[in-house]
Amino acid sequence: MSRKIEVCLTPALLGLYDIKDSIVVVIDILRATSSMVYGIDNGASSIIPVAQVEDCLKYADHGYLLAAERNGEVVTGYNFGNSPFSYTAEHVAGKTVVLTTTNGTKALHMARATAHQVVIGSFLNLQSLCDWLRKQPQDVLLLCAGWKDSANLEDTLFAGAVVKELRSEFTVFDDSSVMAEDLYGLAEHDLGAYMTKSSHSHRLAALNIGEDVKFCLQLNICQAIPVLVGDALVALNKA
Repeated sequence: MSRKIEVCLTPALLGLYDIKDSIVVVIDILRATSSMVYGIDNGASSIIPVAQVEDCLKYADHGYLLAAERNGEVVTGYNFGNSPFSYTAEHVAGKTVVLTTTNGTKALHMARATAHQVVIGSFLNLQSLCDWLRKQPQDVLLLCAGWKDSANLEDTLFAGAVVKELRSEFTVFDDSSVMAEDLYGLAEHDLGAYMTKSSHSHRLAALNIGEDVKFCLQLNICQAIPVLVGDALVALNKA
């Protein structure tokens, strides 16, 4: 029986999908899942995603790094937010990060409730993720975190990149996958230029963190695939 690959354009639509036997790839390119991948690749022992800012405080006495972002900005009083530049080896190697973000951690918590397995995708680990998915027997759902339950360009573009890479080995099951792949075809030769159309890239530029956007659009600079084990994301090869 052929495996299927589907794209969920926003967490608001997740209830339409049966994911109990599926691998769900959570996607929040700007910037949560990019930073998760980069942090795990740089030796973070784990990243604990939590839904609310207040949930971070439950870990305050554990010696963990506390990271909180809302509307693109670091929440006052926390070590950092979800900029990939905060997830260098210098900052996170050997440490546990507790992280909450506007969109990405919300999508992750929704997926974990029923998915067979939850992993994290970004342009930074696109090839290693696709190589791994290719070897798995399960169906795949690409879950775009979007922006406050609306679809966005950057997550859809990444979903399209995955569909393009895997289409010969999966059944492309839904129109969202076709749309995402076609969109990626328009953008793939100059992601940066195409991303100037993205509303969230403009939000980040207004906060003077446009360099984060450029960083998150880099292809295949990481090998790590974060996977959710219990309450924490860890490197797949250490799960």
